[in-house]
Amino acid sequence: MTADWATLRRASLLYADDAVLALNKPAGISVTGERHDTDLVELAAAAGETLYPVHRIDKVTSGLVLLARELAAHGPLTKQFAARTAAKTYLAVVTGAELPDNGVIELPLGVGRKNRVRIAAPREAIQRTGDRWSVAEGDVLAGKNYPSTTHFHTVHRAGARALLAVRPITGRRHQIRVHLAWIGHALVGDPLFDRAGTEPRTALHSWKLRLDYEPAPLDLTADPGPDFWAVLPGIDPEQVLGTFPG
Repeated sequence: MTADWATLRRASLLYADDAVLALNKPAGISVTGERHDTDLVELAAAAGETLYPVHRIDKVTSGLVLLARELAAHGPLTKQFAARTAAKTYLAVVTGAELPDNGVIELPLGVGRKNRVRIAAPREAIQRTGDRWSVAEGDVLAGKNYPSTTHFHTVHRAGARALLAVRPITGRRHQIRVHLAWIGHALVGDPLFDRAGTEPRTALHSWKLRLDYEPAPLDLTADPGPDFWAVLPGIDPEQVLGTFPG
């Protein structure tokens, strides 16, 4: 996906001041660092605007992304993500509607073949106790692994799919995608895990972000576009999201 920076910026703008820029990124364009694809930072630089990503979301993920316009703002903001004090909420549509109203996924992540993120334990070692998924300490594979926690709330069920509000407590690469897939509820349209492959995009959207900022905390929301809701035909997004407790 390529776009003119001025057009993309104008269409995606959520918030801007002298220090930061918040965009509602469309699916299909990277934030930064893709070797073979144009990304937001590169597009902006080509148009004369220097940006420093405060955090990243996957190329296949749409939604809220925060970028600093000056290095003085970048450091304090990125530290909040590292300290896990930035509150992030995603919307996800998953396969299978038989999920609890609320759940916690506590599964360590590691890197397998071809640099792919996976659960750092055998699949059969994953245990569900009530509304919590985990593995016993003795089942964690040797080598580098990273404790990872994801909370979710089931907002809506529609046939064989469910809409979740997901809060990644840790912020590992591909965390939401891997956690949900390994408990048997892959994101609809995810090229890594949804083998049906019938949807035009991955149903994951960066929805809300709250973090400290001067002169007042930032409390941002990026509404999903029609391409996200297309995987749940016939629902009223405003009505459905109105049932989410916060």
